Amino acid sequence: MLLPESIQNLVTALERLPGIGPKSASRLAFFLLRASEDVAQDLSTALANLKANTAFCSECFNITDAGRERCEICESQKRDASLICVVEEALDVLALERTGGFQGKYHVLQGVLSPIEGIGPDDLKIKQLAERVARGGVGEVIIATNPSMEGDATGLYLRQVLEPMGVKVTRLARGLPVGGDLEYADQNTLLRALSGRQEMN
Repeated sequence: MLLPESIQNLVTALERLPGIGPKSASRLAFFLLRASEDVAQDLSTALANLKANTAFCSECFNITDAGRERCEICESQKRDASLICVVEEALDVLALERTGGFQGKYHVLQGVLSPIEGIGPDDLKIKQLAERVARGGVGEVIIATNPSMEGDATGLYLRQVLEPMGVKVTRLARGLPVGGDLEYADQNTLLRALSGRQEMN
């Protein structure tokens, strides 16, 4: 079936989003077509405002409101500036903030090293992290990249860059998820859980 150009253009645009295939894109496009004018207008306005009203913090590269130099976390005097948690994306900041257990500051790399995709150190915010540490006042940098090959490679690279600067470099612990069954855990997860075991208190 040939679709009108306006619908096909929307389907093509939606397919470019992560996790959206041709079928999902078509379903979303037809939902918007059938939905009230308000739904489509609200979505259109939200998309237009997304780029116009957001920016990146000049210090940690987390997202913030347009017109702000630094984000709320970087400007907060209550946060521990000697502790920096390095994450891949801004969504990771949200995940850690939801725990309520971290009171330091962040640094968002905006990706991970991936030679296959042509992403090297200069494509990430690694130089800016090194400059933050070099200014002094940082005692520990926590590497909180994802437990993937790219995340591990990025963590190792960061350690090589930061340790000569006299800062303590740590990595998030790994192991079995709460509520998980041993029989379903993969070999790497079990090995990491064993090597990272702790004394029971």
